[in-house]
Amino acid sequence: MTLPRRQFLQIAAGSILSASSKGGAAAQTYPSRSVRVIVPVGAGGANDTSTRLIAQKLSESLKQQFYVENVLGAGGNIGMAAAARAAPDGYTMLSAAPSLVINPTLNPKTPFDPVRDFTPVTIMCATPTLVVAHTSLGTGSLKDLVALLKANPGKFSYSSAGTGTPGHLAGELFKSAAGVDIIHVPFSGGGPAMNSTVGGHTPISFPALSTAAPSILGGKIHGLAVMSPKRSPTLPDVPTLIEGNLADLQADVFVGILLPAGAPRPIVELLHREIVKALALPDVRERLAKLGFDPIGTTPDEFAAWIKTEVAKWAKVMRDANIRMP
Repeated sequence: MTLPRRQFLQIAAGSILSASSKGGAAAQTYPSRSVRVIVPVGAGGANDTSTRLIAQKLSESLKQQFYVENVLGAGGNIGMAAAARAAPDGYTMLSAAPSLVINPTLNPKTPFDPVRDFTPVTIMCATPTLVVAHTSLGTGSLKDLVALLKANPGKFSYSSAGTGTPGHLAGELFKSAAGVDIIHVPFSGGGPAMNSTVGGHTPISFPALSTAAPSILGGKIHGLAVMSPKRSPTLPDVPTLIEGNLADLQADVFVGILLPAGAPRPIVELLHREIVKALALPDVRERLAKLGFDPIGTTPDEFAAWIKTEVAKWAKVMRDANIRMP
Protein backbone atom coordinates (compact mmCIF):
# COMPACT_ATOMS: atom_id res chain seq x y z
CA MET A 1 0.00 0.00 0.00
CA THR A 2 1.34 3.42 -0.96
CA LEU A 3 0.77 6.22 1.54
CA PRO A 4 0.38 9.90 0.57
CA ARG A 5 3.65 11.75 1.13
CA ARG A 6 2.29 13.95 3.98
CA GLN A 7 0.84 10.96 5.83
CA PHE A 8 4.09 9.03 5.39
CA LEU A 9 6.12 11.91 6.81
CA GLN A 10 3.75 12.24 9.77
CA ILE A 11 4.08 8.54 10.57
CA ALA A 12 7.87 8.66 10.17
CA ALA A 13 8.16 11.70 12.41
CA GLY A 14 6.01 10.03 15.03
CA SER A 15 8.21 6.94 14.95
CA ILE A 16 11.35 9.02 15.39
CA LEU A 17 9.85 10.93 18.32
CA SER A 18 8.69 7.69 19.91
CA ALA A 19 12.13 6.10 19.55
CA SER A 20 13.77 9.25 20.87
CA SER A 21 11.52 9.40 23.91
CA LYS A 22 12.15 5.72 24.63
CA GLY A 23 15.89 6.29 24.40
CA GLY A 24 15.63 9.29 26.68
CA ALA A 25 13.55 7.39 29.20
CA ALA A 26 16.04 4.53 29.15
CA ALA A 27 18.90 6.93 29.80
CA GLN A 28 17.06 8.48 32.75
CA THR A 29 16.89 5.14 34.55
CA TYR A 30 20.16 3.70 33.22
CA PRO A 31 21.79 1.77 34.71
CA SER A 32 19.18 0.06 36.86
CA ARG A 33 21.17 -3.19 37.15
CA SER A 34 24.67 -4.56 36.65
CA VAL A 35 26.48 -3.93 33.38
CA ARG A 36 28.70 -6.54 31.72
CA VAL A 37 31.93 -5.32 30.10
CA ILE A 38 33.31 -7.93 27.71
CA VAL A 39 37.10 -8.02 27.34
CA PRO A 40 37.94 -10.42 24.48
CA VAL A 41 41.42 -11.28 25.82
CA GLY A 42 42.77 -12.87 28.98
CA ALA A 43 43.01 -11.27 32.38
CA GLY A 44 46.13 -9.43 33.47
CA GLY A 45 47.13 -7.67 30.26
CA ALA A 46 47.04 -3.93 29.66
CA ASN A 47 43.68 -4.10 27.86
CA ASP A 48 42.11 -6.00 30.76
CA THR A 49 43.76 -3.92 33.49
CA SER A 50 42.84 -0.54 31.99
CA THR A 51 39.26 -1.69 31.45
CA ARG A 52 38.90 -2.89 35.03
CA LEU A 53 40.19 0.48 36.22
CA ILE A 54 37.51 2.37 34.29
CA ALA A 55 34.80 -0.17 35.15
CA GLN A 56 35.47 0.46 38.82
CA LYS A 57 35.09 4.22 38.33
CA LEU A 58 31.83 3.72 36.41
CA SER A 59 30.52 1.54 39.23
CA GLU A 60 31.26 4.33 41.69
CA SER A 61 29.81 7.18 39.64
CA LEU A 62 26.71 5.40 38.28
CA LYS A 63 25.92 3.40 41.45
CA GLN A 64 25.67 0.04 39.70
CA GLN A 65 28.25 -2.69 39.21
CA PHE A 66 30.19 -2.62 35.95
CA TYR A 67 31.89 -6.01 35.90
CA VAL A 68 34.50 -7.33 33.48
CA GLU A 69 33.99 -10.69 31.80
CA ASN A 70 36.94 -12.13 29.86
CA VAL A 71 35.56 -13.96 26.82
CA LEU A 72 38.54 -15.54 25.06
CA GLY A 73 39.08 -17.35 21.78
CA ALA A 74 39.72 -16.98 18.05
CA GLY A 75 41.99 -13.95 18.41
CA GLY A 76 39.29 -11.98 20.20
CA ASN A 77 36.53 -12.85 17.73
CA ILE A 78 34.44 -14.87 20.18
CA GLY A 79 34.19 -12.05 22.69
CA MET A 80 33.59 -9.37 20.08
CA ALA A 81 30.92 -11.45 18.35
CA ALA A 82 29.19 -12.03 21.71
CA ALA A 83 29.08 -8.28 22.26
CA ALA A 84 27.77 -7.66 18.75
CA ARG A 85 24.89 -10.12 19.33
CA ALA A 86 23.91 -8.69 22.72
CA ALA A 87 20.82 -6.55 23.23
CA PRO A 88 21.53 -2.89 22.41
CA ASP A 89 20.31 -1.65 25.78
CA GLY A 90 23.59 -0.52 27.33
CA TYR A 91 23.93 -3.51 29.63
CA THR A 92 26.62 -5.17 27.52
CA MET A 93 29.73 -3.20 26.67
CA LEU A 94 32.79 -4.22 24.68
CA SER A 95 36.34 -3.22 25.48
CA ALA A 96 38.09 -3.56 22.12
CA ALA A 97 41.72 -3.46 21.02
CA PRO A 98 43.31 -3.41 17.52
CA SER A 99 41.89 -6.84 16.67
CA LEU A 100 38.56 -5.03 16.17
CA VAL A 101 39.89 -3.32 13.04
CA ILE A 102 42.36 -6.01 11.92
CA ASN A 103 40.48 -9.31 12.19
CA PRO A 104 37.77 -8.70 9.57
CA THR A 105 40.40 -8.39 6.84
CA LEU A 106 42.73 -11.03 8.26
CA ASN A 107 39.93 -13.61 8.36
CA PRO A 108 36.96 -13.18 5.98
CA LYS A 109 34.93 -15.48 8.27
CA THR A 110 35.15 -13.01 11.18
CA PRO A 111 31.65 -13.09 12.73
CA PHE A 112 31.14 -9.34 13.07
CA ASP A 113 31.54 -6.10 11.14
CA PRO A 114 33.37 -3.40 13.13
CA VAL A 115 31.37 -0.60 11.51
CA ARG A 116 27.92 -2.13 11.13
CA ASP A 117 27.64 -4.15 14.35
CA PHE A 118 28.78 -1.66 17.00
CA THR A 119 28.03 1.79 18.36
CA PRO A 120 31.33 3.44 19.38
CA VAL A 121 31.49 5.25 22.72
CA THR A 122 35.11 6.36 23.12
CA ILE A 123 38.75 5.42 22.75
CA MET A 124 39.73 5.33 26.41
CA CYS A 125 43.49 5.15 26.06
CA ALA A 126 46.27 4.24 23.66
CA THR A 127 49.94 3.34 23.64
CA PRO A 128 52.17 3.77 20.59
CA THR A 129 54.13 1.05 18.84
CA LEU A 130 57.92 1.24 19.00
CA VAL A 131 60.77 0.23 16.75
CA VAL A 132 63.25 -1.62 18.98
CA ALA A 133 66.47 -3.50 18.37
CA HIS A 134 68.78 -5.65 20.47
CA THR A 135 71.90 -3.89 21.68
CA SER A 136 74.12 -6.40 19.84
CA LEU A 137 73.16 -4.80 16.51
CA GLY A 138 75.01 -1.66 17.55
CA THR A 139 72.26 0.57 16.16
CA GLY A 140 71.96 3.65 18.31
CA SER A 141 69.45 5.36 16.04
CA LEU A 142 66.74 4.59 13.52
CA LYS A 143 69.06 5.81 10.76
CA ASP A 144 71.65 3.25 11.85
CA LEU A 145 69.09 0.44 11.79
CA VAL A 146 67.77 1.31 8.34
CA ALA A 147 71.33 1.49 6.98
CA LEU A 148 72.19 -1.90 8.49
CA LEU A 149 69.06 -3.54 7.08
CA LYS A 150 69.56 -2.06 3.61
CA ALA A 151 73.13 -3.36 3.56
CA ASN A 152 71.97 -6.84 4.63
CA PRO A 153 68.65 -7.63 2.92
CA GLY A 154 66.91 -10.70 4.33
CA LYS A 155 69.58 -11.31 6.97
CA PHE A 156 67.76 -10.02 10.05
CA SER A 157 64.42 -10.99 11.57
CA TYR A 158 61.75 -9.38 13.71
CA SER A 159 59.42 -10.94 16.24
CA SER A 160 55.70 -10.47 16.77
CA ALA A 161 52.95 -11.93 18.92
CA GLY A 162 51.61 -13.79 15.89
CA THR A 163 50.43 -13.45 12.31
CA GLY A 164 48.13 -10.47 11.85
CA THR A 165 48.84 -8.99 15.27
CA PRO A 166 49.57 -5.26 15.63
CA GLY A 167 53.32 -5.89 15.94
CA HIS A 168 53.35 -7.91 12.73
CA LEU A 169 51.44 -5.28 10.77
CA ALA A 170 53.54 -2.46 12.21
CA GLY A 171 56.62 -4.35 11.05
CA GLU A 172 55.25 -4.65 7.53
CA LEU A 173 54.34 -0.96 7.54
CA PHE A 174 57.90 -0.13 8.60
CA LYS A 175 59.42 -2.43 5.96
CA SER A 176 57.46 -0.71 3.22
CA ALA A 177 58.27 2.82 4.40
CA ALA A 178 61.98 2.14 4.96
CA GLY A 179 62.44 -0.04 1.87
CA VAL A 180 64.07 -2.87 3.80
CA ASP A 181 63.82 -6.66 3.79
CA ILE A 182 63.50 -8.30 7.22
CA ILE A 183 62.02 -11.69 8.04
CA HIS A 184 58.91 -11.98 10.20
CA VAL A 185 59.00 -14.59 12.99
CA PRO A 186 55.61 -15.07 14.70
CA PHE A 187 55.34 -16.24 18.31
CA SER A 188 52.42 -17.36 20.43
CA GLY A 189 52.04 -14.08 22.29
CA GLY A 190 53.65 -10.76 23.11
CA GLY A 191 55.67 -12.14 26.02
CA PRO A 192 57.53 -14.83 24.04
CA ALA A 193 58.09 -12.39 21.17
CA MET A 194 59.61 -9.78 23.48
CA ASN A 195 61.74 -12.41 25.23
CA SER A 196 63.16 -13.48 21.87
CA THR A 197 64.16 -9.92 21.02
CA VAL A 198 65.58 -9.27 24.48
CA GLY A 199 67.59 -12.49 24.07
CA GLY A 200 68.89 -11.36 20.68
CA HIS A 201 67.39 -14.30 18.77
CA THR A 202 65.03 -12.14 16.69
CA PRO A 203 66.85 -8.85 17.25
CA ILE A 204 64.17 -6.46 15.97
CA SER A 205 60.59 -5.97 17.09
CA PHE A 206 57.66 -3.58 16.87
CA PRO A 207 56.01 -3.94 20.29
CA ALA A 208 53.60 -1.69 22.13
CA LEU A 209 55.34 0.81 24.38
CA SER A 210 53.63 -0.77 27.38
CA THR A 211 55.34 -4.08 26.54
CA ALA A 212 58.78 -2.78 25.64
CA ALA A 213 59.36 0.08 28.10
CA PRO A 214 60.78 -2.04 30.97
CA SER A 215 63.37 -3.67 28.69
CA ILE A 216 64.34 -0.32 27.17
CA LEU A 217 64.68 1.37 30.54
CA GLY A 218 66.67 -1.65 31.74
CA GLY A 219 69.15 -1.25 28.88
CA LYS A 220 68.39 -4.64 27.33
CA ILE A 221 67.17 -3.25 24.00
CA HIS A 222 67.35 0.07 22.21
CA GLY A 223 64.17 2.07 21.64
CA LEU A 224 64.85 3.62 18.23
CA ALA A 225 61.55 5.26 17.31
CA VAL A 226 57.96 5.67 18.35
CA MET A 227 55.33 5.15 15.65
CA SER A 228 53.28 8.14 16.73
CA PRO A 229 53.06 11.85 15.83
CA LYS A 230 54.71 12.86 19.10
CA ARG A 231 57.12 11.44 21.65
CA SER A 232 55.80 9.51 24.62
CA PRO A 233 56.13 10.95 28.14
CA THR A 234 57.10 7.44 29.29
CA LEU A 235 60.14 7.37 26.98
CA PRO A 236 60.82 11.02 26.16
CA ASP A 237 64.26 10.28 24.66
CA VAL A 238 62.85 8.00 21.95
CA PRO A 239 62.25 10.07 18.78
CA THR A 240 59.33 9.78 16.36
CA LEU A 241 59.65 8.24 12.91
CA ILE A 242 59.49 11.73 11.39
CA GLU A 243 62.51 12.73 13.45
CA GLY A 244 64.23 9.63 12.06
CA ASN A 245 63.50 10.81 8.50
CA LEU A 246 60.72 8.28 7.83
CA ALA A 247 57.08 8.93 7.03
CA ASP A 248 54.58 9.66 9.78
CA LEU A 249 53.34 6.10 10.28
CA GLN A 250 50.95 5.77 13.17
CA ALA A 251 50.41 2.38 14.81
CA ASP A 252 48.71 2.84 18.14
CA VAL A 253 47.53 0.03 20.37
CA PHE A 254 44.21 1.34 21.66
CA VAL A 255 41.54 0.33 24.14
CA GLY A 256 38.07 1.50 23.16
CA ILE A 257 34.55 1.06 24.49
CA LEU A 258 31.66 0.14 22.21
CA LEU A 259 28.05 -0.93 22.56
CA PRO A 260 26.02 -3.19 20.26
CA ALA A 261 24.63 -1.39 17.21
CA GLY A 262 21.41 0.45 17.91
CA ALA A 263 22.19 1.45 21.47
CA PRO A 264 20.20 4.56 22.51
CA ARG A 265 22.14 7.74 21.91
CA PRO A 266 21.42 9.13 25.40
CA ILE A 267 23.05 6.05 26.95
CA VAL A 268 26.03 6.37 24.61
CA GLU A 269 26.44 10.01 25.62
CA LEU A 270 26.07 9.20 29.31
CA LEU A 271 28.76 6.51 29.18
CA HIS A 272 31.03 8.75 27.13
CA ARG A 273 30.67 11.57 29.62
CA GLU A 274 31.35 9.35 32.63
CA ILE A 275 34.35 7.63 31.04
CA VAL A 276 35.92 10.96 30.07
CA LYS A 277 35.41 12.18 33.64
CA ALA A 278 37.10 9.03 34.94
CA LEU A 279 40.05 9.49 32.56
CA ALA A 280 40.64 12.95 34.03
CA LEU A 281 41.08 11.63 37.58
CA PRO A 282 44.68 11.83 38.85
CA ASP A 283 44.75 8.25 40.14
CA VAL A 284 43.45 6.91 36.82
CA ARG A 285 46.00 8.89 34.82
CA GLU A 286 48.79 7.71 37.11
CA ARG A 287 47.75 4.08 36.77
CA LEU A 288 47.43 4.33 32.99
CA ALA A 289 50.88 5.92 32.80
CA LYS A 290 52.35 2.97 34.69
CA LEU A 291 50.75 0.70 32.08
CA GLY A 292 52.32 2.79 29.31
CA PHE A 293 49.00 4.25 28.16
CA ASP A 294 47.95 7.83 27.51
CA PRO A 295 44.32 8.76 28.30
CA ILE A 296 42.42 9.78 25.16
CA GLY A 297 38.62 10.15 25.51
CA THR A 298 37.47 10.66 21.91
CA THR A 299 33.86 11.50 21.13
CA PRO A 300 31.65 8.70 19.77
CA ASP A 301 31.72 10.25 16.30
CA GLU A 302 35.50 10.60 16.35
CA PHE A 303 35.84 6.95 17.35
CA ALA A 304 33.46 5.88 14.56
CA ALA A 305 35.46 7.78 11.94
CA TRP A 306 38.72 6.40 13.32
CA ILE A 307 37.46 2.80 13.05
CA LYS A 308 36.72 3.27 9.35
CA THR A 309 40.16 4.79 8.75
CA GLU A 310 41.98 2.03 10.63
CA VAL A 311 40.10 -0.77 8.89
CA ALA A 312 41.11 0.67 5.50
CA LYS A 313 44.73 1.31 6.55
CA TRP A 314 45.41 -2.17 7.88
CA ALA A 315 43.50 -3.83 5.04
CA LYS A 316 45.93 -2.20 2.60
CA VAL A 317 48.94 -3.31 4.65
CA MET A 318 47.66 -6.90 4.66
CA ARG A 319 46.92 -6.88 0.95
CA ASP A 320 50.30 -5.40 0.06
CA ALA A 321 52.16 -7.90 2.27
CA ASN A 322 49.87 -10.82 1.30
CA ILE A 323 49.08 -11.52 4.97
CA ARG A 324 46.48 -14.20 5.52
CA MET A 325 45.34 -16.43 8.31
CA PRO A 326 47.81 -19.35 8.64
